[in-house]
Amino acid sequence: MLSVNNLMVFFENALALNDFSMEVKKGQIVGVIGSNSAGKTTLMNTLSGLIIDMRIKEKRRGGERITVYGEIIFDGEDISETRPNERVKKGIVLCRERHPIFPESSVNENLKISGYLRNRSQVRDITQQVFELFPALVDLKSRKAGFLSGGEQQMLAIGMALVAGPRLLLLDEPLLGLSPMMQNLFVDCIKSLRSESGITVLLSEQFARPVLPMIDHGYVIENGMLTLAGTGQELMDNPEIKAAYFGV
Repeated sequence: MLSVNNLMVFFENALALNDFSMEVKKGQIVGVIGSNSAGKTTLMNTLSGLIIDMRIKEKRRGGERITVYGEIIFDGEDISETRPNERVKKGIVLCRERHPIFPESSVNENLKISGYLRNRSQVRDITQQVFELFPALVDLKSRKAGFLSGGEQQMLAIGMALVAGPRLLLLDEPLLGLSPMMQNLFVDCIKSLRSESGITVLLSEQFARPVLPMIDHGYVIENGMLTLAGTGQELMDNPEIKAAYFGV
């Protein structure tokens, strides 16, 4: 479904991603594991196409030069230079880190805004699915999103991504800032997305412990470079992963 080949991203002379390659097969849950500033968000921004808009904005204002090499293949098509809005139409949808919601709009309004590519009945049906996935949002439909808790905002952010109609859902650090109980809730929700909706999921995360048991395949990234790859179980059994992420 998705193939990333020899991806390199420079911010001026700083190398954010270094010859990174990976593959995501249809129906899988794939994880990219790494510490803070390892290059995970840069990878997600590049896969979603946001890096293209960032590059254009920086060029207009005379800011830092952003350079991208390598290729991104989605369903057999090279989308390396495809704009982010066109990638959304193809089914690649990114849920960014730190709850990217519209704080002055209600929960219902946020969900409707995200369905701009779909008709009313589709938005209505998917919105109902979101409320079934996240029952805690049902009583908060009319509340302004800015007044939601961190966990509730993350539920809404993922819900907004789902309303956009993803075939490949990109989740950038979905567990960031959440309590262990909320982390477990989101892990269950992510597994439900794959089993009930057939959505392929690629997530980046620094909290390896809750993520590794549910992923089909994982990639460990450090300083922008791929250091380890394997199934979730293989990574869990790896002594280097245990020492770095589990403290054992």
